[in-house]
Amino acid sequence: MKIFIASLIAIPIFTHAQEVDASDILFLKIQELEGEIANLRSELESQGYLLEKLLSEEIDQESTAINNDNSPSSKTEIFRFEGINDSKSIDEVYDEGIAHLNEKNYKNAKQSFNYLVDNFDDQEKIPLSLFWLGEISLLESNLEESEQFFQRLAANFPDHWRTPLAHKKMGDILMMSGELGAAKIKYQYVIQSFPENSASSLALQLLENME
Repeated sequence: MKIFIASLIAIPIFTHAQEVDASDILFLKIQELEGEIANLRSELESQGYLLEKLLSEEIDQESTAINNDNSPSSKTEIFRFEGINDSKSIDEVYDEGIAHLNEKNYKNAKQSFNYLVDNFDDQEKIPLSLFWLGEISLLESNLEESEQFFQRLAANFPDHWRTPLAHKKMGDILMMSGELGAAKIKYQYVIQSFPENSASSLALQLLENME
């Protein structure tokens, strides 16, 4: 009889313990999801800082190129596209886009870079314009459009110096979209394909954080 009474007492205790365990598991899952969302938001917010850093790097490279062009043996030529009725050179349109970026006027920057991509032919400024278009779309949270710009850059200009970073950016977009497995594969591709590029170090760091 005592055993029967004890078993009756134990039943609600056991049931309550199960409920507590289930609640704990649910709470932990919610915390995990909140953590992932916070990480994605942080990644997106950091794009603004990264954009400024990339712009700074580009200005340094432009300065180096200008100094080289000013050497006695160099010849300065302005290419003007002959296929359309246009008075602006490639450099003028590109510089206009960069100026808008520095002013955080992303709408006009996007218009300048799109205009350049659609109307000119240049092996340096076209891929750079595609890269900035991808960056702007990323800042606008338009992940699909951003991925398309980075894919165009990587597919059409595989040897350009911005291509490794474009691949890494595609990994970022996959991660933001919740496709963690695909993001890992893309980061591994960057590390294996461009081991000497700074994009490889960034991809490796992100892979380690995902473990």
